[in-house]
Amino acid sequence: MISRTSGGDSPAADTPPAAAALEIRGLHKSFGANEVLRGIDLSVAAHEVICLIGASGSGKSTLLRCVNLLEPVSAGSVYLAGQEITRPGVNENLVRTHIGIVFQSFNLFPHMTVLRNVTLGPARVLRTPRAEAVRQARALLDRFGLLDKAGDYPDRLSGGQQQRVAIVRALAMRPRILLLDEVTSALDPELVAEVLDVIRELAEGGMTMLIATHEMGFARDIASRVCFLADGRIVEEAPPAQLFTEPRDERTQRFLRRITEAGRL
Repeated sequence: MISRTSGGDSPAADTPPAAAALEIRGLHKSFGANEVLRGIDLSVAAHEVICLIGASGSGKSTLLRCVNLLEPVSAGSVYLAGQEITRPGVNENLVRTHIGIVFQSFNLFPHMTVLRNVTLGPARVLRTPRAEAVRQARALLDRFGLLDKAGDYPDRLSGGQQQRVAIVRALAMRPRILLLDEVTSALDPELVAEVLDVIRELAEGGMTMLIATHEMGFARDIASRVCFLADGRIVEEAPPAQLFTEPRDERTQRFLRRITEAGRL
């Protein structure tokens, strides 16, 4: 049973010690007659950073939404620390406290200050005492250079600052895994670097992450492994040094050739 201890971030007692942090088995997802995911198998170890690359429409975002249970799977299973989270009767809200997700559109509450945005989840969902939630939030905001924005509302922030706050808000829930869905796609080019720096720091600190991205250079630098998706399948999976320099599948080669010609790698 997925559970939270009083500390809020420890695995359940019956978790197998050798279990992957996240395991996806035979995952299919259809929207009506449109099959978007066609049998995804992926295992993510603790502290790994997996980057999902591929053309728009290849299934990257849908995969992340299925992992976070925002979309019900059509077939297959997802396991968190060895426990199936896609079985009937699972508490989806509890699962989401363990799996954070950040979208490209920020999704901050516009009527709340930055500090309130960050403390809302821990206070209401984790039942963290208000003073402790504030202390933890201020520490996170300080860590990522946002403490001076704690009293501001989202519309007073740049896009890069809003996205960094969205990441901090996800981190405040102390997730086991962080999902990042094209988090730089809505940003002006000059703001991309500040968000990527935050993700790089999280990777260096050991955060387990599954990242859908169009930032090929970033994926090459940060990823433990890179998965290339096409037509709802993982076509090729390899360490970045191998996938970006010696891709084996012809579809991967064609995709990377277009990316290189566009000056994005």
